[in-house]
Amino acid sequence: MVKESSHTLPSAGVHRVVVIVDENSNPFELGCATEVFGLRRPEIGRDLYDFRLCAPEPRTLMRDGFFTLTGVADLEAADAADTLIVPNRPDVDVSRRPAVLDAVRRAYARGARLVGFCSGAFTLAEAGVLDGRRATAHWQWADSFRARFPAVHLESDVLFVDDGDILTAAGSAAALDLGLHIVRRDHGAEVANAVSRRLVFAAHRSGGQRQFVERPMPDVSDESLAPVLTWAQERLDSPLTVSDLAVRAAVSPATLHRRFRAQLGTTPLAWLTGERLALACRLIERGESGFEFVARRSGLGTAANLRTLMRRETGITPSAYRRRFGPETN
Repeated sequence: MVKESSHTLPSAGVHRVVVIVDENSNPFELGCATEVFGLRRPEIGRDLYDFRLCAPEPRTLMRDGFFTLTGVADLEAADAADTLIVPNRPDVDVSRRPAVLDAVRRAYARGARLVGFCSGAFTLAEAGVLDGRRATAHWQWADSFRARFPAVHLESDVLFVDDGDILTAAGSAAALDLGLHIVRRDHGAEVANAVSRRLVFAAHRSGGQRQFVERPMPDVSDESLAPVLTWAQERLDSPLTVSDLAVRAAVSPATLHRRFRAQLGTTPLAWLTGERLALACRLIERGESGFEFVARRSGLGTAANLRTLMRRETGITPSAYRRRFGPETN
């Protein structure tokens, strides 16, 4: 599970996210960062982030020479970042240039939040800021990473790892999962849902889900979980069980469990609990201050259970969540 740290947005000004782009960087993860942090959000009514790109050279040849990036700031921009997203690239055995690693070390020393997408964990580890810390990277590089950086606690079968001021994501689309997790951590579930709707992407996948999710072509169309997920989301305040979901899907609980694992990378119970907790967070953000009501409406039962789950999943209590994300703060 992912635990939220005390590392939060600064109290004044718009949080500045800076991405370092270096030679042979992956365009996809750069696009993910731009989509999540760089676009204006008129539907939200306020700017969430001040977004910048920077590079060590005036011209940066992107992965496999697909295109050349020009017109971005130099590395000095990294020194003003509240959140610094480090470079990633497919040639993980090639060392990063010293100027980039120095910029990462300076950011870490002054308390900036560091983010690595895909092979970005190699950049962080090479800078020496991951020793003794938890991280993840794309599963295909797990053995190489462990051999080079044995002091890092690599979790190779998860989507992303939130280790407080350093966050890492596995390959490709997991960058979007981590990006939305950061938005949720900074601005709450309601804002993160608005960003995910704009992206037409799942609003929340737990970082603890597996990287490799089997998606075989179904023999029959009704093997999709979509109908039962929609049905359950409309009844979260009911005392739903895994057996109820299985009956709705017209399969055995064991078959339902296998399908959840294959299609979502998680268990039915974990998914149901996550959906209920997400609903509870949205209710608190919308101004529902009675935690017993929030617990009942979201299907979590009691305020005590709500408090336990919120502390476990977000690291803060419902009261602290309300102070941080309630209507009076938005």
